[in-house]
Parts: sequence; C-alpha cells; structure tokens
Amino acid sequence: MHSKAVGEKAATLATRLAVPDGDVLVAAAYLHDIGYAPVLAIEGFHPLDGGVYLRNVGQDRLATLVAHHGGAAEEALVRDLSDALRQFRREDSDIARILDYCDLTVGPNGEDMTPQERLADVESRYGPDHVVTRSLR
Repeated sequence: MHSKAVGEKAATLATRLAVPDGDVLVAAAYLHDIGYAPVLAIEGFHPLDGGVYLRNVGQDRLATLVAHHGGAAEEALVRDLSDALRQFRREDSDIARILDYCDLTVGPNGEDMTPQERLADVESRYGPDHVVTRSLR
C-alpha cells in the first residue's frame, strides 16, 4: 500500500509540476522499496539491494534513484555499507528530491502524512534505537 501510494503521489506531482522525465520519477516511486523482496536481499539493506537488482536488469538510472532514496547514505553509514552504496552515484535532481518527498509523506498503509508524522511513525514501529530510526534522526 505504501509503494502504490508513493507511486500515485509521484504521478500526480510529475503531471502538476511538468517534471521532465516524469515517467522515470513514477517508475522509481513504485519501485523504491523493491529491495525488501526476500529474493533480492543481498545485504539486507533495501535501497542497496533494490539498486543492485535494478542495475542487473539494465535499469541504471532507476537503480541509482532507488539506491539513494530516503536518506540511504545516512543509513548506509550506520550499517557500515557506505562503500557498497558508492557503486551508485547519487543523482542530484528534482526527480530524486520529489521521490524522497513522496516517500517521506506517505505512511505504511498509503495514508498521507507530514514528514514529522512519518518520522514519528517510523520511530514508533522500529523503536528509538533501531538503525532505521537512528539514521533518519
């Protein structure tokens, strides 16, 4: 439900903002959490695992966007996976920023949230000492 709603929000924003390469934004939004699929887990870090999968199927730009979504660099640092994440060069673009915005404003059940509500939700689900909570903080 989360990924579907992130994709729908990205599609709406791509149209409203007339984002060049809006189709890339929408695809990245729908696929941003693909690395959670157990069959794709290599490192157990979903942005990296999703990025590796997408690169392996020839989707380099999507791989980069997925690998770096949602503060992945900060979490990779906490997980000691920064070197592995460096195989993907972070894209500095409106598409990357809009992807992060969409992910940060959609809850786990697809509901709209403010960024503050989303961060509080993550902490309530994972706990204050979990690597995800610490890296977002």
